[in-house]
Amino acid sequence: MTVRRRLVLSSALMLFLELALIRWSGANIVHLSYFTNFVLLGSFLGVGLGFLRAKPGRKPPYYSPVVLALLVTFVLAFPVTVNQDDQQVIYFTSLETSGPPIWVTLPLVFLATAVVLMGPAELVGGCFLELERLEAYRYDLLGSLLGTAAFTALSYLKAPSLAWGSIVVALYLTLLWRYEPGVPLKSRLPAYVPVTAVAVVALLAVETFSPNVLWSPYYKVEMTVRTNGADTSRYISVNGVPHQRVTYAKLREQQEPQYAWPYERVKGNPLDDVLIVGAGSGSDVAIALKHGAKHVDAVEIDPTLLGIGREYNPDRAYADPRVTTHVDDGRAFLERTDKKYDLILFALPDSLTLVQGASSLRLESYLFTEEALRSVREHLKPGGAFAMYNYYRERWLVDRYAATVQEAFGHPPCVDIARTTGHQAVITAGLTPSDQHCASGFAPVASANAPAPASDDWPFPYLKERSLPQLYVVTLLLVLLASAVAVRAVAGPLQRMRPYADMFLLGSAFLLLETKSVTGFALLFGTTWVVNALVFSGVLVAVLAAVEVTRRLPTPPMPVMYALLFGALLLAWLVPNEWLLGLPAPLRAVTAIVVAFLPVFCANVVFAKRFISTPDPTTAFGANLLGAMVGGCLEYLALLVGYHGLLVLAALLYGGAFLLRPRHARVAAT
Repeated sequence: MTVRRRLVLSSALMLFLELALIRWSGANIVHLSYFTNFVLLGSFLGVGLGFLRAKPGRKPPYYSPVVLALLVTFVLAFPVTVNQDDQQVIYFTSLETSGPPIWVTLPLVFLATAVVLMGPAELVGGCFLELERLEAYRYDLLGSLLGTAAFTALSYLKAPSLAWGSIVVALYLTLLWRYEPGVPLKSRLPAYVPVTAVAVVALLAVETFSPNVLWSPYYKVEMTVRTNGADTSRYISVNGVPHQRVTYAKLREQQEPQYAWPYERVKGNPLDDVLIVGAGSGSDVAIALKHGAKHVDAVEIDPTLLGIGREYNPDRAYADPRVTTHVDDGRAFLERTDKKYDLILFALPDSLTLVQGASSLRLESYLFTEEALRSVREHLKPGGAFAMYNYYRERWLVDRYAATVQEAFGHPPCVDIARTTGHQAVITAGLTPSDQHCASGFAPVASANAPAPASDDWPFPYLKERSLPQLYVVTLLLVLLASAVAVRAVAGPLQRMRPYADMFLLGSAFLLLETKSVTGFALLFGTTWVVNALVFSGVLVAVLAAVEVTRRLPTPPMPVMYALLFGALLLAWLVPNEWLLGLPAPLRAVTAIVVAFLPVFCANVVFAKRFISTPDPTTAFGANLLGAMVGGCLEYLALLVGYHGLLVLAALLYGGAFLLRPRHARVAAT
């Protein structure tokens, strides 16, 4: 196999394996549903260590598939799921979990992920030693695009974990097989490597063919059927968390009367057009039809949950001609449609997972900002109303949402709490006070004491105030400490990377740019997996374009490129999200691409010019990737400063990189 082909396949394996581990580990360990960045940080550490280990003549990384098999065995043998003893508390999870404690599971997963990813990175780093620097980087990017495209295609096909594992195993065996004339067959690949490969496939096959297990682009979905007298219901869990219940609308209202409260609070509303965001398996749609809705637009982000509703909902709500289904993000649907509604309902839209590539952004976070609820108000007909309900778990969260609704609508909403345990609440607001009929209104004193509303720049409604939670601080400090120890143990003295301090900062800053791109496009076009995949692909294309421009065309001196980079960051800072959201969709897309990817392009021209002059490309690239891991930790500062503030932090890091670039690089780059 030629070195270029080997490099493309190794890079494809590296990125595909990273994406697969993020999805799969989060599906089986509930802690990672809320901390997906943890696996990403482990991946960056492993990739950085792999580049630092890469040396000519080094033995192939046979350890990598072995550790992968051990990781798969551990996760499947000791999954962490939510305790389901209390079947009423099925949203936002209960605080009790089964399986090993978090302080055992997370360190093991982090370290195992790092060791697994170190193997493909060693293969990539070995190829870097055989090619000209930018040519190697070019093929690395092409392989990364291939890995992203492959995983995106499998997401579209709703492929199970067995498909992911089979592709990973096939790439491992292809890349680790040493075909050299004269070498005995048994010496070309140690016997334990194919044995562990078979073990991975077998374990994932058992998971895949377990009864009532489905995979969506977001979740591992499990269904169980339970019969209680005349009530036969299907209970849906996603990523080990109890999530939805499929039963008759009549039984649902009898057992939980709060589902009828939105309709009681809007008496006289004609319900000609109803929008339900978070339609799920169809129970809320069936209840709306039962209360006289003449047409329902049912928006659900997950196509698998929608499919379950079509097949198993006993009221056949999605087969009703009065219902139109939309697989889309709720906020994005509101921004795209000009239609107005008599009632807009947010029906338990809790995703129970984070947007991949964003430290604390959940799929539904942009639904609950003040700007989102103002958009809801603009989509109501005269006499229309809005309602939202869920099990909020904390009273302050009920207060925050009620206060946010009050800010958006200009008057207090109706707030009904069904029970204090779990804070099961319904919040209803008419377009005007006369359009709502409260049993008990929202007290203004509670509004005054409520936490501040979330915003599009700070979309963290589940965080009580702007702060770094102690769990995050302790965990990230431990991650950084473990990483420093691992780098010292695997790659030798840290001073080896001292000449590449600027490359380290370039990696940290670039990760923040990538996060800002992911969250920005999630706001503008939705938090769907399609948008997320397109953004990651767009970032890779922008990086590849920067490399090609640097390889083929004369580029300005490094100080000029840094000036252009700071100008692009300033442009991104000055363009407000509200202005972009007000643009027509095609113009919004073009403008967003320019604003988001211009800094990415300039930053990677800077990186490429610096990379050309490095005497030790694998160490330089390893330092850059370890910097990206630190950037992944710095993402959490968005909890304090918002996502717009990450641009300022990125600018400071790029300023540090400019000041720390070596003198010889300053001369060569000009």
